[in-house]
Amino acid sequence: MKVEKKTFEKQRKRIKRKLRIRKKIRGTADRPRLCVVRTNRHLYAQIIDDDKSHTIVAASTLEKDLSSLKNVVSDAEKFGEIIASRAKEKGINSVVFDRNGYLYHGIVRAIAEGARKGGLEF
Repeated sequence: MKVEKKTFEKQRKRIKRKLRIRKKIRGTADRPRLCVVRTNRHLYAQIIDDDKSHTIVAASTLEKDLSSLKNVVSDAEKFGEIIASRAKEKGINSVVFDRNGYLYHGIVRAIAEGARKGGLEF
């Protein structure tokens, strides 16, 4: 019972942080929002134009060509470079980074650094 309560508390805190962040961050056509989601097994990233409510670019470790990437820091940096290269193909050079309530540490930080290496500015 205590494990369930602790898990619920962690989720509640992350959602609270997420809402606090989303009050301030908004993606536009000029600077769309790079939203990162991590789970215990997979990584997901989307570049979103909030004005049109439209996803411009997306990447996931569920895709066949990215399935070799695991949910570890070294692979997260490669994942960030891949999302940056896909964004460059669409003509996107600068984004607003949305960490989605996760702490800017470990995997989330590695994705951000990989995206910067790939040429995105934020």
